[in-house]
Amino acid sequence: MTPRLHIDLTLVLPDAPDSADACVQRLMKLVAGTPGVELVHLEGETASADQVEPGGVSAKPRLCLHYDPKQISMAGLEAKVRAVGAEITARYGHVLLPFDAIESEDAALRIEDGLRAEPGVLAASVNLAAQVARVEYDRTLTAEDRVSAALGRLLGAGRTPRRTGDNTPRPGWYARNTEFAWSLAAGVLLSAAWLLDQWAVLPHLIVVALYLCSYAFGAFDLISDTAGRIRRGRFTFDIDLLMLLAAVGAASIGAWAEGAFLLFLFSLAHALEHYGLARARTAISALADLAPPMGRVQRDGRERDVPVGDIAVGEIVIVRPGERFAVDGKVRAGRSTVDQAPITGESVPVDKEPGAEVFAGTINGEGSLEVVTTRAAGDRTLDRVVRLVTEAQTLKARTQLFTERFERIFVPIVLVAATVVIVVPPLLGVWTWSVSFYRAMTLLVAASPCAVAIGTPATVLAGIAQAARRGVLIKGGAYLESLGTIHAIAFDKTGTLTIGKPEVTDLRPAEGIMEDELLRIAAAVERHSQHPLATAIVRRALASHLVLPEAGELQSFTARGVRSLVENQMVEIGSPRLWESGNVVLPSSVTEAVAGLQQAGRSVVVVRHGDRWLGVIGIADRPREGTRAVLDQLRGLGIKRIVMLTGDNPGVGEAVGREVGVDEVKAGLLPEEKVAAIRAMMQSYGTVAMVGDGV
Repeated sequence: MTPRLHIDLTLVLPDAPDSADACVQRLMKLVAGTPGVELVHLEGETASADQVEPGGVSAKPRLCLHYDPKQISMAGLEAKVRAVGAEITARYGHVLLPFDAIESEDAALRIEDGLRAEPGVLAASVNLAAQVARVEYDRTLTAEDRVSAALGRLLGAGRTPRRTGDNTPRPGWYARNTEFAWSLAAGVLLSAAWLLDQWAVLPHLIVVALYLCSYAFGAFDLISDTAGRIRRGRFTFDIDLLMLLAAVGAASIGAWAEGAFLLFLFSLAHALEHYGLARARTAISALADLAPPMGRVQRDGRERDVPVGDIAVGEIVIVRPGERFAVDGKVRAGRSTVDQAPITGESVPVDKEPGAEVFAGTINGEGSLEVVTTRAAGDRTLDRVVRLVTEAQTLKARTQLFTERFERIFVPIVLVAATVVIVVPPLLGVWTWSVSFYRAMTLLVAASPCAVAIGTPATVLAGIAQAARRGVLIKGGAYLESLGTIHAIAFDKTGTLTIGKPEVTDLRPAEGIMEDELLRIAAAVERHSQHPLATAIVRRALASHLVLPEAGELQSFTARGVRSLVENQMVEIGSPRLWESGNVVLPSSVTEAVAGLQQAGRSVVVVRHGDRWLGVIGIADRPREGTRAVLDQLRGLGIKRIVMLTGDNPGVGEAVGREVGVDEVKAGLLPEEKVAAIRAMMQSYGTVAMVGDGV
């Protein structure tokens, strides 16, 4: 068998954003030419299904090299790959440049073209939803500050690239929705002119004047963009120009209403698209807002509130009960339970003690913790999730790229054809000049790309509007279009397939104990606790209309349980660890019940009243009603594979998966590992949808 060498791609090309980057192809091409190398390919993120690590999570992207040991040694080949990777990293740079609000797709295209025209820029992509430009450049020809300066020039006066975390106030409503306001004005004037023309109550000149006003409002954005391109010397033949000329052609042959209606629809489609993009930007910024902007740091023996950006790796951060974690780190001192649902999706709080890992954006429970920072701002798990979303949105859909290429060819052809119709027939004596001009204008109006410029946006917006009425926000047409190509869906668990709130699922009373007594005593104590499991027990007792006795002062043992006095006897409620310190042995019936419930994916609570063991309560996040039926409907629509991804432990994940009827369960995943699992699915099924509630 031919020897193989595997090298982690992130170690060789640390700056490459993903395994599809051009630098990866450069590396593979250069290494493939090395004597003794027989084959070079990727494994991991772009691997096939049989190259996935145990547990179902795709490996990190790796370079796999098949080589002849007679011509090159393993050490020599590894040195060669690292040397080539270092050369590529030193030469080619990748940068994400956030900028101030740009609302127009046309403006984004102009910025892309302008960046690509800059010396040394190899690729550029602008994403309006994320408000960021993704640029690849050659360091031997330019530098990041030059690329940033070029972006500033392209944005124009008053709009400059901004740094991540810049909270500069955004413009007011009118400044953000100018195009929408002018489009509505165009529609109102068009309606008024058409009605007056039908009723013939005013002179025709006044009606034409109203149509002209509608033209002005409808063409405002098109004219301003075209004029700006001309001023900057970057004039192009695009859909905007053709729509303007089509409207002028309609007016020249007396079709005022048709021209005004065309401009109104085109401007309205743009305005609604930009509104959707603004909503998408809000969703992205909400991710970053999960973590607090300040952290309480222990410095020089004192606690100080400092900005998250100033907290260094290794510093001790104090997190009080109920607060959100500002940093990723490891617990140094203290015990508590932490709600990790915002990051991992786990349905119940996780016990934390010294040595346990915590994540920024998660919520501390009832105990105070000292956390040693392991990742500074910008490298936290939450930051990496936001970066993944932002970078993914800079990649354009194939249809969008095709449309851009189509208009660059189609528009010049139509303009040339219209010119030929105007000039050639009169010169040949076929038509008069007036007839040729009229028919050329008719051709121009008929050839205006309504299917692309109006028909497609109108259809897409109708679909988006219907989805919005049912509570679904779609970021744009490319994503709506992609739904038709999906053959596999990955579902998050907590809050998506499940309710997202723990509920009592099992009551296992000890011998001689009634269920009502077990629930009554437990709820009497737990109603004084704020723990989600305690709340679930109290809800169940109240739903059963039980009368709860009075309980004494609550003693809480973080991450283990609680104690209180009920009916003159001590009640102890918690996990089996509550009794470990007192060397109390749990009865075999209790341990068997605990083991059975845990195997079924339940969180367990053991209850003891005085010397009597009352039993065990099982608690879980219940599936939503009708979930299995919905999944069956999806299969009927052609979905071949349904996978559940969850940060919960495998026992909980498998239990929920069996109940709702998914095809596969992948549990214990962080957000980045869910991304890797999605990429592995894409290799087998192509386009994959991910449905989730939260990060």
